Amino acid sequence: MPEQAISIVVNGAPVSVEPGTTVAAAIVISGSATRVSVIGQPRAPLCGMGICFECRATINGFAHRRSCQVLCQPGMDVRTQ
Repeated sequence: MPEQAISIVVNGAPVSVEPGTTVAAAIVISGSATRVSVIGQPRAPLCGMGICFECRATINGFAHRRSCQVLCQPGMDVRTQ
C-alpha cells in the first residue's frame, strides 16, 4: 500500500510531496528559487549534499537550514529568500 503524500507550505503556497522527499526538492517542485543572487538571478540547489549552501531556507522558523538535508514532514512551513 503506497504511503500518503505529505503536505507542506512553501512561501505560503501548499505543496504535496511523497514521503522521503527533501525540502530542497519540494522547493523546486513548488517552482520557487531557494534564494536570489546578489545580481538578482534565481538560485536553486546545486550539490544536493549540504556542501554548497545554495539550498538554504527558513524551515519552521529556523533560518539558514540546508534544505537538501531535511526531509519533509507534514505541516512544515518553508520560506525561501
